[in-house]
Amino acid sequence: MANIRALIVDDEPLARERLRGLLEAEPDVAVVGECTDGEAAVEAIRAEPPDLVFLDVQMPNLDGFGVVEAVGPEQMPVTIFVTAYDRYALQAFEVHALDYLLKPFDRARFSVALGRARAQLQHDRAAGAADQLLALLDEVKGGTPRKGADRIAVKSSGGVSFLRSEEVDWVEAAGNYAKLHSGGDVHLIRETLNALEARLDPEQFVRIHRSTIVNLDAIKELQPLFHGDYAVILRDGTELVLSRSYRQKLKGLFGNAL
Repeated sequence: MANIRALIVDDEPLARERLRGLLEAEPDVAVVGECTDGEAAVEAIRAEPPDLVFLDVQMPNLDGFGVVEAVGPEQMPVTIFVTAYDRYALQAFEVHALDYLLKPFDRARFSVALGRARAQLQHDRAAGAADQLLALLDEVKGGTPRKGADRIAVKSSGGVSFLRSEEVDWVEAAGNYAKLHSGGDVHLIRETLNALEARLDPEQFVRIHRSTIVNLDAIKELQPLFHGDYAVILRDGTELVLSRSYRQKLKGLFGNAL
């Protein structure tokens, strides 16, 4: 039974036919729709979001990147860009597509991209189920609600494991993803920095830059830079930047030192 709902978006009939034929050969994938332009794609994704989108880059009026902007990167399904021009590849990854297919592509290259999509969807569903389980346990336990998530579901070999939030030294943004730095390990999760910040304990984790959250216990020292910025030195030697616009958040801890 198909468990991946795929949407094809391309203004070229032959390109749609090619993708549809490849996807129909996959027993776990169901093509739930085809769109011939960006505007129709935006409506389809908003109305009934698919699990996976094959999104053409070059389309009249609203191109593939415009679709992402219109829907919102945080609301986009797992996305594989399709393009005839490899100069768009870098831009595709800048908007955090899972992969891209360069026309004309063969079955082997298609299989690689689809395999990546399967892995990502499996991880997202497992992590989502894990988060739901944690929330359920909190409700069952009752009592005062937590100030923030004390465990974060991350992908590990063979499945999903739980990382205690206090083990996270700092977090950096990676578009629709966040990189959790814990000791010498780095874990990539499909969650925006804003969403993760809302889940973490604000008394333990502080936003110091538009792309950085830091665990206060991991900070060793602050050193002034230029124009009101500071270098944040962690206990492991990592150097981050406290931007002037976020300095107020640390003033309560460091007082007149900032």
